[in-house]
Amino acid sequence: MATFGIRVFKHHEKKDGTFNVKIRITQERRSTYIDTSHFVTAKMLSKNYAVKDTFILKDLYGTLSDYREAVSRLGSKVNYMDADDIKSFLEKRSEKIDFLAFCQQHIDLLVANDRSKTATGFRTVRYALIDFLGNKHLPAEEITPNLLMSFERFLRSPRQIKRINRFDKEVIIQSKGSTDAGVHNYMHDLRTLFNAARKYYNRPSLGIVPIQFSPFSEYQLPELTEIRKRNLTAEQLRGFIQFEPPESGRIRVAYDLFLLSFYMCGMNAVDFYNCGFEINDGGLEYERSKTKEKRKDRAFISIKVPEPAVPLIEKYKNHLTKMYSEIGNLNKALNNGLKVIGSTIGVPDLSFYWGRHTFGNLARNKCRKSKDDVALALNHVDHGRRTTDIYLEKDWTIVDEVQEAVIAFVMNGESPRPKNTNKQPNVLSKNLSEKLTIVNSEEQRKTMKLVGH
Repeated sequence: MATFGIRVFKHHEKKDGTFNVKIRITQERRSTYIDTSHFVTAKMLSKNYAVKDTFILKDLYGTLSDYREAVSRLGSKVNYMDADDIKSFLEKRSEKIDFLAFCQQHIDLLVANDRSKTATGFRTVRYALIDFLGNKHLPAEEITPNLLMSFERFLRSPRQIKRINRFDKEVIIQSKGSTDAGVHNYMHDLRTLFNAARKYYNRPSLGIVPIQFSPFSEYQLPELTEIRKRNLTAEQLRGFIQFEPPESGRIRVAYDLFLLSFYMCGMNAVDFYNCGFEINDGGLEYERSKTKEKRKDRAFISIKVPEPAVPLIEKYKNHLTKMYSEIGNLNKALNNGLKVIGSTIGVPDLSFYWGRHTFGNLARNKCRKSKDDVALALNHVDHGRRTTDIYLEKDWTIVDEVQEAVIAFVMNGESPRPKNTNKQPNVLSKNLSEKLTIVNSEEQRKTMKLVGH
């Protein structure tokens, strides 16, 4: 059983002639020490450096009693703890946690692990909390259901926001106030951060629970109304393909990568940025950035590279990271370029993620592919079939068939019958390949008339 005592060390004398009083913790013949708030002079100590001051001793005895009681409540757990574990338990059980400081620490860790996009959402929440509070400190225990409801009202209200731009100058942004969807996203990310803090600081097995409750158990996130699906029809996608982009610039990049995303089963921009475009046996292999840290297979997928995608991959291989210093800059360029294209083809709110939605929608609703096969092509994880997945080897030809069916439907107006295909040679059917090659021909795109368009 752990024992406690009061100790002052002769060699710890400070320049002002005082000594800090420490609490000694001994477990299994090994000792460690906790500093107290008390400092004594030599006159307040015996010859053996024992504290004589009765006022200080009274407070210290209370501390010892509190420590003994806390350790006693651990029961048999204390038998598996050494002196340092007990010290950590006693110090952290009453630790005051600055939630905003933790948020910054968590954001920095995400950035260091190449998860900048996720970090961006959390950074927005942290800034909003600072705007709401008027300072950069927020004790975790002060995050209550009432505070969450007040924060929600703040998010919904029009307000001025001060930010530092890239030139280190303060700018004022006028916010109109968030919609239900915006508030939902803010509070969802705030809940994720709060749960991350509980996981980081709490050690229930050791009785260390500085964040004892979650205010989200009593707070209801705003319900999301169903929004219009963000996908193009086959006709709109054909119109996109016929659009004439300039030879260079962000509109060209947006056009090329949106098409490449469509060819590659709705591949995300961040994965284009990170993957390096490594081709193996005719397939582009990569780990999906959004979910690789959450899946045992690290969200690995291999997607066949259709012939019209080859020149696009060659064009941007090893160049995206040179053109854009970070994924955020690429995303801005893509969505700004796509707004220009979208306004021309009658889809003014077009963004890059529409390519992924479009591929999945066409695969399921037009090509009649099963939801499981579409999920595999989109590199989603099926939480309900994790046990089954343990026994099944990934068959990437299923992805090939979904990919070929969708591209054929858009280009030919029909979907080919499912068949087994090899990734070599790296082409689709002859008819489909010819049509896709025509689509990517600058000279012939103007006069091309697609079936059903």
